Order: sequence, then structure tokens, then C-alpha cells
Amino acid sequence: MAELAVNNRDLQVINWKKQLGEISLPQLQGQLDEAEKRGQIPFADFTDVEMLHWFLYRQEHLNRQHDKSARTIKEYERELTHFIEQLLRYSSEIDLDMERVVDGSLFKSLSTRHIRRYQEWLATKSPYVQAKGAYSAATLARKTTILKSFLHFLYEVKYISEPIHSGFYKTSVRKDDRPNRDLGPKEVIQLLDHFRKINHPIVFGIIHVLTMTGMRNEEFCTLTVKDLQYDSITGSYFLDVLGKGNKRRQIPLKEKGMNSIRMFRHARGLASIEDAERDSPLFTTNTGRAYSPSYLSQYLTKVIKESELPFLNFRSSSISSHHFRHAFAIISHLNGSDPYTIMKSLGHEQLQTTEIYLEKILEKERHAIHSWKPEIFGEYI
Repeated sequence: MAELAVNNRDLQVINWKKQLGEISLPQLQGQLDEAEKRGQIPFADFTDVEMLHWFLYRQEHLNRQHDKSARTIKEYERELTHFIEQLLRYSSEIDLDMERVVDGSLFKSLSTRHIRRYQEWLATKSPYVQAKGAYSAATLARKTTILKSFLHFLYEVKYISEPIHSGFYKTSVRKDDRPNRDLGPKEVIQLLDHFRKINHPIVFGIIHVLTMTGMRNEEFCTLTVKDLQYDSITGSYFLDVLGKGNKRRQIPLKEKGMNSIRMFRHARGLASIEDAERDSPLFTTNTGRAYSPSYLSQYLTKVIKESELPFLNFRSSSISSHHFRHAFAIISHLNGSDPYTIMKSLGHEQLQTTEIYLEKILEKERHAIHSWKPEIFGEYI
């Protein structure tokens, strides 16, 4: 990679991460303000690392709550730094045949052919693929979306001169590419019955609350005691949930859902809702700390698999915490809720997302077999 190459590629990666940690948003804003004051081109003096930091943390809205959430920033930073690490570590394997290095910048030196080659390498020859097998279509689509948005941003603000983001192949996810996360009421009831029978209020409570609220994994994990509130008008409790895009929604709690929360906290040895510190986690691990989304998902997958319930043998994949969000959508549909109401309850931005949740059950309900009558096919129907 011409001047960008060093003897130890790991040093490049370490240097990238070190520089990223030393940058502050006010510092970059000051550089932009000074450039504007002097009539200079914005970002002309920025480095690649500074552009990455600015893309991730820049303020776009007057109200910061409308900017990217901490979760989104973390996800974007993880994918983009991984992208950079791979370009630096595997430049030969990816065939980054750069004719010249522009201003000592990796981003400015890339062309559409490099982007295409990187995407092909990522999908077929990268270390992950060699060790664990191919990425799912949804994962490749997510990675491509993040990388494409960043490179498009660099072109839009004129940090790079070519629209290299156009080098990406399309990565649309077909219906058949999506994992089947459908979970119906009978399956959830079997799970709840099992964990109640073996006296496991922890898993019972998690499954019960996730199903009755349709919360996202992270929404559940970040709940605090103060998010559980009482509505004196309706005489019932509700959860004040912070969702994607820092948008809040209020989720009503039925009495039995509230009972499950109380049983969970009692089993964990936590203070009652009335006596607990308001900022303390509503649900905790056995160490007294809030669950992390990854740990919660892995924990539920493990204990549900260990239950060895017969219906699990007929499923193509394991059940994780996200399946109960789908269960909420399906159970709501079976109880007569329309897709728009389900969309608002789940905190989806688009009806299309909710329709994906309901796609398979609607397809089954609309199958022609349901129109068959005994008088046409006799005793064999």
C-alpha cells in the first residue's frame, strides 16, 4: 500500500485506535470554525481518523436526543474500525493495488475497484468466513449499509473526490434469507409452564415481560426502577421505555406482568419497587448488575435449549430474547390488533418492518387450503 504500509500492520491498527481515542468533538468543531473564518475549504486539514470521529459523533440536531443513539454510534464505530483494520491488515489479500497515496490518506486513495474487491473478500475469504462460515445475508446487508453511508458522507462533504460508495454490490435481503423468528402463543405458554413448574422465577419473569411488552433486547436491559411508573388515571403500571433514535414510548403492564417483575426482584434478593433506588436496574444478573443485551440473549438461548421441550425439535433455529418481540406481534395479531397498532406498540418507524414480523403467519392464514370444504373433499379434509 505504498507509503501507507509499515513493517508491522498491527502497528497501523493500534495507531488508528490511539488517535481515535485522543480526538474530541469540540476540537474538530473548532477546526471547522477556523476554516470557515479564514474562507478555507471545510475538512481540508482533517485526517482520516478525524473524519471518522466527526462522522460518528457530530451534532446534527439542536436537540441532541434526536441525533444517533449511543447504541447506533457504537455499532457504526465497531463496523467502521473493523473495516479500516481489515484494509490495513489484509491489503495484499484484498488486492489494494493503489497507484498512489493521496495526501497520506487511506480513504482518499481508495477507488471503486478497491471497494468491490473488499466486499468480495469480506463475503468469501475473510478470516470470519474461513473460521465460521459465510455471513448471513442480513449481516452482509447491515455491514454494507454502514460502510456505504460513511463513504457517501465523505464524498458529500468533499473529503474524497470520487463516489467510491457506488462500488458496492447490492445486498438486498430476500424473504427467504431472513431467519424464522416466529413464536406463537402455544410455544410461549409451554415455556412459561415449564419454568414455573421447575420454580425458576428469573427466566419465567424475563420471558413473561418480554412477551407482554414486545420490548427490544436493549430496551429491557436498560430499564431502571424509575422507568416503572404508576398511572393514577387508569390505576395501572406502565414502563417508560427509551427506544431506537432516543424515542420514548409508554408500554402498559398488565397485573400479571407486574407480578412477574416483583417475583423476579424477590428471587434476586433486590429491594422492592417501592424501596429501591430510582436509578438502579429494574432487572439484574446474579451479580446485581444490569444485563447486557448480548448476555441476556445468550442466557435465554442456553436455558431454553436446556429445557428440552419437545416443540424445540421442530424449530430450525434456537430461541433468543428477540423471538419474544415477534411473539408479541403475532399474539397481538391473533387477538385482532391491526398492523399499524402493532407497529406503534413495538416502536417501529415503518409499517413494512412490522409486516415482516407478521409475514409468515399471514401467509399461512391466507393459504388456499383454508377454503376447502368437506362437501368437496369428503372425509379426507
